[in-house]
Amino acid sequence: MQDIKKNSAVIDLFCGIGGLSQGFVLEGYNVISGYDNDKSCRYAFESNNHAKFYEEDIFKLNGKDLNEQFGDKLKILVGCAPCQPFSTYSFRVRKKDPKKINLLYSFSRLIEETQPTIVSMENVPQLVDFAKFTIFQDFCDRLKSLNYFVSYQVVYCPDYGIPQKRKRLVLLASKLGEISLISPTHAPDRYITVRNIIGNLSPVKAGEYDPQDPLHRARKLSDMNLKRIQQAKEGGTWKDWNDELLPECFKRKSGNTYRSVYGRMKWDEPAPTMTTHCTGLGNGRFGHPEQDRAITLREAALIQSFPMEYKFYESIDKYNPSVICKQIGNAVPPKLGQIIAKSIKEHLNKHKEQL
Repeated sequence: MQDIKKNSAVIDLFCGIGGLSQGFVLEGYNVISGYDNDKSCRYAFESNNHAKFYEEDIFKLNGKDLNEQFGDKLKILVGCAPCQPFSTYSFRVRKKDPKKINLLYSFSRLIEETQPTIVSMENVPQLVDFAKFTIFQDFCDRLKSLNYFVSYQVVYCPDYGIPQKRKRLVLLASKLGEISLISPTHAPDRYITVRNIIGNLSPVKAGEYDPQDPLHRARKLSDMNLKRIQQAKEGGTWKDWNDELLPECFKRKSGNTYRSVYGRMKWDEPAPTMTTHCTGLGNGRFGHPEQDRAITLREAALIQSFPMEYKFYESIDKYNPSVICKQIGNAVPPKLGQIIAKSIKEHLNKHKEQL
């Protein structure tokens, strides 16, 4: 088979700041463009992936536009439709935002209009709960009707060297033959841990940042929350606090539902799943294992497997911590993108005589 980088083209739908695309770039693929309706993602996507960012409503996008970009290259269409509509919470309120739920149907429409050789879709595991949604089954059935071989699995990210306990649904589809994700790369005794990833970073205090790295910034804590984190043990939660530090809602029986909020991470385990609010102490187990603060943007980015050199903002006057945190939390971990890209590369090599 000829050089994949020169003879393939990757287009990333719902690209965000380019986590999925970055995985393909690291594997030598030619990522040509990404589409998202969040214009704040443009700088990071284009600067790190050397591809064109299009601020576009996927509902209005048509296959002709994509085919013009693909040209005569081998077509690879990938994407991660926003996962919030399929979260546990959103199952209860899904009727309030049907447009977001229908994004996956737009994805399958674009597949039909462009007929790429390879398709990959990444999303939350809850999507396969057919008792609540048939949309994923509809997506698979449509691909099969278009003569794609389809496989999917729920991935536990530490099995592939990603240092967080994130579970993701990964679908692969090919016109060439059966396709699947490569085997796990890390056994449990070789999982990448919080210590492996952020243990060597400079210490910072709550409300401060490393002058050498503005992204290594910790949010300021109130006096009460500072007292709370000081009483939390490594791997602990609010249950470590003295009673006078507990809010009334935590003292009630229903307080047990809060579980990990205000908790500290463990040094020698993968981190919890990064979210769009992962630098806030009260939003989950996002406390540093030993420093009295929540994790920084830099730590969140590294746990998401973004390279240290990844650019998140154009200049200091455009530095917006809350926007960057949301972008990092929404992103596909680049290392997971790289695993998907490796799997596709192995598949293409296996079927090189058909290309």
